[in-house]
Amino acid sequence: MRAIERLAAAVNMQPQRKAVELPDGSEFVFYMKPLTLAQRARAQKQAKNDDATDFALQLMLNVCRDENGQAMFVAGDLSELRNALPAKLVDELMLVMLDAKNDEEDEDEDEEDVNPKSSPRTSRKTTS
Repeated sequence: MRAIERLAAAVNMQPQRKAVELPDGSEFVFYMKPLTLAQRARAQKQAKNDDATDFALQLMLNVCRDENGQAMFVAGDLSELRNALPAKLVDELMLVMLDAKNDEEDEDEDEEDVNPKSSPRTSRKTTS
């Protein structure tokens, strides 16, 4: 087996459920396959500058799907997304799309387990 075939066979490219808590307490749920290098490069090119927010908005247009696999946003939504959403929410969506938020939570839990002097958190969020 070639190396590329081995790598491709080892990953799960099925859509995964992602969720972000909205300011009103409800959840925004979307589905996406793991982000590929090509998708990331396409979103960077479409953003036409180095602004992380424009990159995140392009990613939203390109990869966010509903439970039936249909695109949740179209190019015509870009202006409204840019003008109607607070930057903090777009940043949270970007972290979830890039899986950075999950990595940070894993690191926090690892650090907590390593430090015997740390006290347990009283209000830990859990997802199911």
